[in-house]
Amino acid sequence: MIPAPIPRESAHSALLDAVLGVAEETAALLRECPGTDVPIPGAQWTVGEAAAHLALANELMAALAAGEQRAYGDGTPSGLAAANEASLGAFTQRDGAVLAEEITRHARAFGEAFARRPATARVLTPLGPMDLATLGSYLLAHMLGHGYDIAVALGRPHMIDRHRVELTLPFLMTAMPRVVDPGTAAGHTARYDLRLRGGARFTVTFRAGVPEVSPGPAPRADCTILTDPVAFLLLALGRCGPFSALARGKVLAWGRRAWLAPGFPLLFRAP
Repeated sequence: MIPAPIPRESAHSALLDAVLGVAEETAALLRECPGTDVPIPGAQWTVGEAAAHLALANELMAALAAGEQRAYGDGTPSGLAAANEASLGAFTQRDGAVLAEEITRHARAFGEAFARRPATARVLTPLGPMDLATLGSYLLAHMLGHGYDIAVALGRPHMIDRHRVELTLPFLMTAMPRVVDPGTAAGHTARYDLRLRGGARFTVTFRAGVPEVSPGPAPRADCTILTDPVAFLLLALGRCGPFSALARGKVLAWGRRAWLAPGFPLLFRAP
């Protein structure tokens, strides 16, 4: 039996609940930590810098949701990185309690702006045009990535779960063609059937290095990849490597070109 689709209003409510929930959970981590100069493992930022970036990004997303036009980077991963560093240089606040309030305040402002406009309204984001609902998915994915970093740095449980990962998929599917690594993807041709364990399924078809993403199963897939939802998001955001995920049983692959699976995340460059 095919389950009935979730009503659009319920889906949007779930998205906003997740955005506010992740903001509050991240803020709780910051309020409880004695200092924010703790380095994030595998990254160049400290907890304070990641929190400051979240505060700035949440403010930007709230402004975009309200209909403002804001330029931020050039739409490429390297351009976003440069814009991030410039904004952090200009915003020197690193107090955990202050940043916790900023993160939650701007998340609430996003929710208020979202409620005032149609979810189909078009907005221009740092990763190109998308509708307002996809912008919300973008905000959630962004907060989950940096919230995860902060939790790991502080030795606390992270806030990523299956439900929240599913809500990031509209953004991730939209962003994939925009974050292709031209070096690793050059000339690549293959069809991938991507499945989240117990959940969504979509297709990524590369033709001469250019991907097309579509919902649903892939006909005649070259490589089927079944991924634990949390591992999927961490791979997509560059927080873990494909070989470690495979070794831990978080990713399974099969098909006539199953050997392509470890290289799939490397076809993209996380912003």
